[in-house]
Amino acid sequence: MLPLFMGLGGPEIIFIVLIIVLLFGAKKIPELMKGVGKGVKSFKDGINGIGEIEESDSSSKSEKDKQ
Repeated sequence: MLPLFMGLGGPEIIFIVLIIVLLFGAKKIPELMKGVGKGVKSFKDGINGIGEIEESDSSSKSEKDKQ
């Protein structure tokens, strides 16, 4: 049997999912996943914002060099 994810097989993944359900409860898991999704989106927006700032800095520097 081939490993499914990072060397984990089917029984290990099922065991991890059962532990998560026991710790948080079935009703809380969608809320947790929604929070994780918002966090990832916020992180990506922050990374994109940094790229835009660096681009604007480099373009303003090139304009100053032209003058």
